[in-house]
Amino acid sequence: MSDALFMRLVFRPGLLVWLALAGRLTAQEISPARAQVIEQMKPYTGSHAAGVDASTLTGKVMCGYQGWFAAPGDGSGNNWIHYGENRHRFAPGHCTFDLWPDVSELGADEKFSTAFKNADGSPAFVFSPCNPKTVRRHFEWMQSYGIDGVFLQRFGADLKFAAGLNHNNLVTANVQAGANQCGRTWAIMYDLSGLQAGEIQKFVADDWKLLVDRMQITRDPAYLHDHGKPVVAVWGIGFNDGRKYSLDECAALIRFLKSDPKYGGNTVMVGVPARWRTLDHDAVHDEKLLEIIRLADIVSPWNVGRYHTPAEAGIQATDRIQPDLAWCRANGKDYLPVIFPGFSWHNLMKTRGLDRPLNEIPRRQGNFLWAQAVADRRAGAAMLYVAMFDEIDEGTAIFKCTDTPPVGESPFVTFDGLPSDHYLWLTGQIGKMLRQEIPATDNLPPRR
Repeated sequence: MSDALFMRLVFRPGLLVWLALAGRLTAQEISPARAQVIEQMKPYTGSHAAGVDASTLTGKVMCGYQGWFAAPGDGSGNNWIHYGENRHRFAPGHCTFDLWPDVSELGADEKFSTAFKNADGSPAFVFSPCNPKTVRRHFEWMQSYGIDGVFLQRFGADLKFAAGLNHNNLVTANVQAGANQCGRTWAIMYDLSGLQAGEIQKFVADDWKLLVDRMQITRDPAYLHDHGKPVVAVWGIGFNDGRKYSLDECAALIRFLKSDPKYGGNTVMVGVPARWRTLDHDAVHDEKLLEIIRLADIVSPWNVGRYHTPAEAGIQATDRIQPDLAWCRANGKDYLPVIFPGFSWHNLMKTRGLDRPLNEIPRRQGNFLWAQAVADRRAGAAMLYVAMFDEIDEGTAIFKCTDTPPVGESPFVTFDGLPSDHYLWLTGQIGKMLRQEIPATDNLPPRR
């Protein structure tokens, strides 16, 4: 694969889910009819714990939460999703992720046995976000390490299928409960990847109506607000990778979320290419993209994979982020840079017949992530987005992953002997640094 094609395909949080589902799953195959799924959408009625101030995005470090994994017997009605080469083939040599999750703290009812074996011959286990106990545990980790909350990915291409809608609803309910019970905040991020022409209104705008009407998420005390309005993000606008939906459709969605008499009144964030401002490289060369951004309230460029070292991250902050911030200030927009701990998708690409190196962008014991955060803070950023909390497919996860993954045909990246909670701790430190509670030093803060 050429480097140009690599940059066009890689690092899009919705890419994998629709590749895994589109054309492979049908509503009739694995779930009740769509109407039945919608009927099951209910508002959260559980307890709420005080904690993170959900009234502003300023000063926060938010993580992306994919929540797209599934396992047989997890209650979703699915088989293996985002683990195996396909939903029926998940075995050594046929997996699609490069980090193995640390499940040592999970209860027996949270672990799903696989065909992989540990060095001692015992079976290796994975998790499912369809289990509310597991998602609650994830939010307990956020609470313990001072991570503010998550943008929950909600995949437009999934919403076309009853099975995908059901999965997204299960995870949404679990995230909502976890955020409320652990004093964190959360917001919806729609990923448009995989949608066809004419589908944004049908599946995204209409889904937002369901979330507002049936799940009443904007009334949730844990739901993130900014400038007095609920925050909703739309990711996948303006990339030059041949998307089927148009910029005009994206603009119509932003106007709906901003101005609809019943479902509008939101603070809208747009997830755009890294080169959105100059309309080159990964961005379409079309002034309509800038018009859409002017409609929105928060700009969040997708920086994953756009640099590989701490030095390059510093250059990015000077050459891109500072001018981006200046543009945003001049146009009355907030700016949410994306940072990431590292990258690897060797196993995923193997299932596509392609060869990519394991540990393609090394983590450098956390120095890569810290360097990005410091550079962005020095450039003037007042909020940050860490990609991602649970993204083991592309090796960007910050949650607990094991240094002793299964052995055999599929290789895995490790945390280089660091504790499995190292990146949770570091993300919490980044929040402190962003709020100037600790200094923005060139080296990692000491862990006491």
